[in-house]
Amino acid sequence: MNSQSVAGLLGAIIASIVMVVAIAYGPIGQFGKPARPASLQQPAPALQQVPAAPAPRGPVIREVPN
Repeated sequence: MNSQSVAGLLGAIIASIVMVVAIAYGPIGQFGKPARPASLQQPAPALQQVPAAPAPRGPVIREVPN
């Protein structure tokens, strides 16, 4: 066995371990997840918007003739 075949064998073993761990800890999409109850699928009621307070007005500066 040369080094390339050993590297290929080790790469295949590591790739298969990574795939098994990925499937075990994080199923993709809805696969392996229980269905959600209908009460949780309804959107939450919208919050009422509070009108913003007007910005405070600063002093009025007028030009004074000399």
